[in-house]
Amino acid sequence: MHEGVKDRRVRTGGSRPGVLSRLAMAPFRGLVLFGLGVAEILALSGVLVAVSLVCVGIGIPLVVPSVLAVRGLANTMRRLTGRWTGRSVPALYAPEPANGSVWQRWQWVFTDPSTWRDLLWAALDPVVGAVLSLVSAGLILWGAFGLIMPLIWRSLSSAHANTWYAWIHVTSAGAATAALALGVPFIIAGVAAGPVLLRAHGGWTAMLIGASDRAQLAARVRQLATTRADALQTGAAELRRIERDLHDGAQARLVAMGMTLSAADRLIEDSPAAARALLAEAKEASAAALAQLRELVRGIHPPVLADRGLGDAIRSLAMDLRLPAEITLDLPGRFEPPVEAASYFAVSEILANTVKHSGAQRVWIDAGYDGRMLRITVTDDGTGGADPARGTGMRGIERRLAAFDGVLAVTSPPGGPTVVTMELPCALSSPKISSS
Repeated sequence: MHEGVKDRRVRTGGSRPGVLSRLAMAPFRGLVLFGLGVAEILALSGVLVAVSLVCVGIGIPLVVPSVLAVRGLANTMRRLTGRWTGRSVPALYAPEPANGSVWQRWQWVFTDPSTWRDLLWAALDPVVGAVLSLVSAGLILWGAFGLIMPLIWRSLSSAHANTWYAWIHVTSAGAATAALALGVPFIIAGVAAGPVLLRAHGGWTAMLIGASDRAQLAARVRQLATTRADALQTGAAELRRIERDLHDGAQARLVAMGMTLSAADRLIEDSPAAARALLAEAKEASAAALAQLRELVRGIHPPVLADRGLGDAIRSLAMDLRLPAEITLDLPGRFEPPVEAASYFAVSEILANTVKHSGAQRVWIDAGYDGRMLRITVTDDGTGGADPARGTGMRGIERRLAAFDGVLAVTSPPGGPTVVTMELPCALSSPKISSS
């Protein structure tokens, strides 16, 4: 193995939090949702103030940002709901117009049905959400108050404060002990109610700001139409590239080789030495044409990818790098050939960009499969500042992955590091049968 390439096979399994952990965290999560409800009230108030100021002109540039603030809170609620309850709350917003005027941005926001759903959610969720999210914490706090009643009931009585706990009037040590005993089931009820109330809140959130099945289907149709058009354009461009490479490369050499052989045939009787020189030249041309054809085949579908699979193909790319590379693979088998090809060429393009533009001294490549998603991450220690919008390479990778519902994420702050992550939903076509 190349001395600059370190290969580590790591298999890690995630651990889901246990029942006790979920029970303990639910009340605190309810408090977080309550805090988010307060933010919703403030954001909705900002929208109303901006709209009220439109008539005097001040609110015109403020309306869209205030609406987008509500949208940001809605997206935060969607993420928390999915993380805490496992319930997906998809968002389907109309795409933002590029370099749009104020009027175009107004149209973009207010003609999107999701905007009105977000505003309705911001108006109702602080009330309903507060009730659902605070019941658990309230029961626990009320139970805790019962636990400390034996310690404070005399002080409360001396101050002529309320000494009732639920239906128990605490005027003696025995009544205080009864309040303590009653506080325990209140705490148990609060802890047990937490996950149930979180799920109820998740259902409420999904009902208000989750995309309907019809909207998701329409968005899926639009996405498939876009990715189909991109795939057709990419395929046509690839065919043109292959045709150009054949015409300008191997075909030209073969034509020249045929002309050389014809000249050698004419000279073979009168000037054998010159004929032998031409034959040697033709032999060199045939070797060069064969090398070009092999390189062309590698660009279409590398033999190592077809024969050994994605893992060995990634190792091959790393061994050809001019930078030290560390590889971590957890690929339990083979994937469908189109998925492997898309992943391979995406990694190849990213590594080429790394060598050309990053100024990196080292590269890390991590590839894993969790039974549903193929995830590949390429990290370098370069100068950072990579912007997918400034080049065509990353956009090409995005189009290639989009044909498989894959996504590309780039994190590259100034000063580095640059982290490029690809995710492709896919299934294994065949399991790994050897450890090689």
